[in-house]
Amino acid sequence: MGTGRLYAAVAAGGFRRYATYRTATAAGVFTNTVFGLILAYTYIALWHERPHLGGYGEAEALTYVWIGQALLVVVSVMGGGFEDELMERIRTGDIAVDLYRPADLQLWWLAADLGRGLFQLLARGVIPMGVGALLFPLALPTRPSAWAAFLVAVALGTVVSFAIRFLVALSAFWLLDGSGVAQISWITATFCSGILLPLNVFPGALGEIVRALPWASLIQAPADVLLGTADPVAVYARQLAWAAALLAAGRMLQSAATRRVVVQGG
Repeated sequence: MGTGRLYAAVAAGGFRRYATYRTATAAGVFTNTVFGLILAYTYIALWHERPHLGGYGEAEALTYVWIGQALLVVVSVMGGGFEDELMERIRTGDIAVDLYRPADLQLWWLAADLGRGLFQLLARGVIPMGVGALLFPLALPTRPSAWAAFLVAVALGTVVSFAIRFLVALSAFWLLDGSGVAQISWITATFCSGILLPLNVFPGALGEIVRALPWASLIQAPADVLLGTADPVAVYARQLAWAAALLAAGRMLQSAATRRVVVQGG
């Protein structure tokens, strides 16, 4: 099997794996929808007091809410993806089996995570967004090109998310328990991705900092593209820069971890 076909098969396997969890998926759709309703009415009250907060009208703000709920699990803002399994494999020593595979560790898990993300986009993204569109006046584009540009930003955001979580998972090579690092990661992602509030509403230097961090690629960047508030090319450039930098960092950490396994295992 060629390299490309191998990773395509891994991605398909990741899609099928999550497709088997039908009850969990249904529960997740319900949770995303309910949380979206809570946020939507909170935003309505906030925007009633502060019209055009962050440069958004009320319709744009409500659209932002449902974009966030559609992408929350796709880009794993709160974790719960491959990183838990990878950390467990490192803890138990099963990672040695993974390193013997005729496949790159980072690319293997990236392919699997992209398959997972595609399933979650279809299963837990479409329905909450549809509910939001039925209940609220959303500012959704009608041009197919806008949706295509949005999907590109989502894909790049998923890669950035993977790169962050891969670094988090590899920390288990040096820690007895990587759960603390994972918790810090998802708390940071929750605050800095824009899932609770658009990063545009953060004031002054704080707003500039959070918009420059990699977590902005997860929710804020795709939302900017869909809402037409940012140039897609500029958004893609930032996402690609962070993806390249973080994947390179993961590659270096993977090499250091592999040497650690070889030394300890003889």
